[in-house]
Amino acid sequence: MPQPFGLRLRAAALTACAVLLPALLAGCVEDQDQDRDRGRDLTRQELDWKDCPAPSEDQGGGSAPPSPLPGPRGEWSCATLKAPLDWDDPGGDTIGLALIRARSSGTSSERIGSLIFNFGGPGGSGVTTLPAFGEEYAPLRTRYDLVSFDPRGVGRSAPVRCLDDRQLDTYLQQDATPDDQAERAELLSSTKEFNADCEENSERILPHVRTTDAARDLNLMREVLGDDRLHYFGISYGTELGGVYAHLFPEKVGRAVFDAVVDPTQTPEEGSLGQARGFQLALDNYAEDCVSRTEECPVGDSAQDVKDRIAKLLKDLDSRPIPGIFPRELTQTAATGGILQALYSQEFWGFLTDGLEQAYDGDGTILMLLSDSMNGRSENGEYSNLVEANVAINCADDKPRYGPEDVERELPAFRSASGLFGDYLAWGMTDCTDWAVPGAADHPQVSAPGAAPILVIGNTGDPATPYEGARRMAEALGEGVGVELTYRGQGHGAYTSGNRCVRGAVHGYLLDGTVPAAGTVCS
Repeated sequence: MPQPFGLRLRAAALTACAVLLPALLAGCVEDQDQDRDRGRDLTRQELDWKDCPAPSEDQGGGSAPPSPLPGPRGEWSCATLKAPLDWDDPGGDTIGLALIRARSSGTSSERIGSLIFNFGGPGGSGVTTLPAFGEEYAPLRTRYDLVSFDPRGVGRSAPVRCLDDRQLDTYLQQDATPDDQAERAELLSSTKEFNADCEENSERILPHVRTTDAARDLNLMREVLGDDRLHYFGISYGTELGGVYAHLFPEKVGRAVFDAVVDPTQTPEEGSLGQARGFQLALDNYAEDCVSRTEECPVGDSAQDVKDRIAKLLKDLDSRPIPGIFPRELTQTAATGGILQALYSQEFWGFLTDGLEQAYDGDGTILMLLSDSMNGRSENGEYSNLVEANVAINCADDKPRYGPEDVERELPAFRSASGLFGDYLAWGMTDCTDWAVPGAADHPQVSAPGAAPILVIGNTGDPATPYEGARRMAEALGEGVGVELTYRGQGHGAYTSGNRCVRGAVHGYLLDGTVPAAGTVCS
């Protein structure tokens, strides 16, 4: 699975017209019509596709996109789409949304349209992720232009910024699992300061980064790219965005695939608790895998021994950090983040073993590199705005606000779900407590009666978006819309696992329009 980002949610707002006196309704409708006319002007814009620049710091830095994809027209090109800052005022200020594209390698008669990707987060840059994993998705280019984008608030699309790099180093090293009142007060104070800095530095964009806003951006993108329907590939949070789009524009849904599926029926608390169970399952699977190999597992004699030694390491780091990447030390928080990052994919399990071996010898370099990767920190110490955008979008979407008393009440359930990760994920629920923008809803609305079939793929070993969410998404989309497929595997997502059955089902639908039978199982 591409870069592991995160998850979360949405709702619709009442317009002022809904509460005005009848005598004023005519004028309000006239204003709406004018706004629609101005909004339609944006659908007639022409994109100026050019060679892509090197990614900005907000996108994660680095070099310009790698070599072209194989075959004709495989060069990467970039453009900027103008979209309303406020979709309730489509004739007002605009923002630029960064796009990237590789043209279809097929003939004009073979081409279906554009296939738009969102790789998750929220907060991940699609402009940098699509070319990084372009060869994985290259088979789909035979009939589609492959397109991705930085959602609003992310990367080069009106990015949310809260802290500078040095401040983020400090913020992300803080003790995220307080053991006493003093540590709890310090954590809550630090979070409150972070949220205040976000408001001060990004006040203009914060109210306009909800998933409903991004879904409307998708619809504008579809129109400007010249497609009658949206053909879409959503991964992780991208499945939530796709579900919200389907709810808002069911008649505009084309061929769509959801992979690593967010459960749209859960509150933020339920989602965090589900992740605690999911990452614990991934840790159990990692430990069993390590000790089942023919050679000796270097980090434990049994699966339980592996987990016990990790628990001891984290407990020791709480009071005695070890050298990490100079001048930073590997703290309990950083080590937990590094372990979580490694559990996103079975391909990372070897790095986890190496990192644990190293940490037991007093060197935290590998675990810190893994933690930095999860937080969007490059080797030169610069951060993308992944963390800040993730918080901003989640807090704009999520209506519930959790205080320390809520965490204390739910800690037993979280610890029961995962002795290793329960506290970490429970205290993470306080991120939005002092957020400046009200949250929209308890969970997203994704029902889409009348929409075309959407292929919904659940992975039984997925830690970040547990398997049960795929069935709930399929059911919530509605009868005849959500088509569930199960992959019995490990890691976050299924398509990039290389499983032939999964890829065959995806290719069959996206390329040929063949919908697999609901309930198909791939092993």
